[in-house]
Amino acid sequence: MNYYLILVLILSCINLCAQTLENDMESKLHDLFSTAFKDSEPGGSILIKKGERVIYEQHFGIANLDTNEKVTESTLFNTGSISKTFVSNGILILQERQQLSVENKITEFFDDFDSPHIIDDIRIKHLLSHSSGLPDLRRVNEKFEYFLTAKDAGNFEPLKRVHKLHFEPGEKFEYSNPAYNGLALIIEKLTNDKWQKFIVSNIFEPAGMKNSKITDGSYPEKGVAHGYEFKNGKYIESDYGEVPTFAAAGNGGVWSTTKDLATYEKALQEHTFLSKALIQESRTIYKPKNWNDTNDPKLGYGWFISPKNDSKFNIDMIYHTGSQGGFNAFYYYFPSKDLLYVGLFNRPLGKSRAKVNAAFDLFEEFNWFD
Repeated sequence: MNYYLILVLILSCINLCAQTLENDMESKLHDLFSTAFKDSEPGGSILIKKGERVIYEQHFGIANLDTNEKVTESTLFNTGSISKTFVSNGILILQERQQLSVENKITEFFDDFDSPHIIDDIRIKHLLSHSSGLPDLRRVNEKFEYFLTAKDAGNFEPLKRVHKLHFEPGEKFEYSNPAYNGLALIIEKLTNDKWQKFIVSNIFEPAGMKNSKITDGSYPEKGVAHGYEFKNGKYIESDYGEVPTFAAAGNGGVWSTTKDLATYEKALQEHTFLSKALIQESRTIYKPKNWNDTNDPKLGYGWFISPKNDSKFNIDMIYHTGSQGGFNAFYYYFPSKDLLYVGLFNRPLGKSRAKVNAAFDLFEEFNWFD
């Protein structure tokens, strides 16, 4: 008996079965998403990658209603708060180069707070994990016109007028956009250059993120989606020039594609621009010794972390979402399965969110969570 031939036949059958399952999965995903987005409306891009294989990648709808430009694989979307992970990694790169430490007090970088004694215990790690206690003192509605164009410095400046913290640093979680504007400014103080340039040269380029950009005010000029909200029965543009605080970049200035975000995750897995130890630290829940909240902490440095015991599917997840103006985004990574699920949209998800979430049920159905 030719055992070699039998082995070849067995392997061929295994590969054929795997390919059949993958095709079936792709078909179900397409049925799910193709009914969620219309060709004549703002849409988005979705990518699902398992290991080295892109299982699903599709692009839907219109990028710019004025020009009727379609969404393609190279269309840039504002990633919203996913941008914060890049700022966080920029800070950690500087730590690796011994130019700072997450233990540094922020008073080492900002000497113009009205009440410096109030913030003396706030450290970089507290800004990274949204646990500083700094109140957001921006009066956006009162100064609407100002915040339409205010950049990172303009958005962080009001926090310097603080006279009382919401809680002691490290005690609780309170999400803070201007905290990340401050972190971006720290990068600039140490590099003597725009923080956007630092991220491009130290993350985008080594990772191979060829299409991604970071704004410094207005949106990119070419190949960009515009964000839209649905009001009074029609889509209204809602991005730079319409939305206050949109011009600030440290909290949400990265524009990217789903393919580039997949490249970003691969670079993180391969420790391309940052050491394995610091990447693991950033993606491990940071629990301060003085934590004093009824809810457990759920953040590392820039990343949200969901342990498997908190998951409906009993699986660990590292993630961040984004919402800014008419843009919505999500980035879900399941490290134990090397499964990445990313989506970028230039419209509200609304009822489509249920279909986006239904993909998790398909992952379970095809035993990807086992």
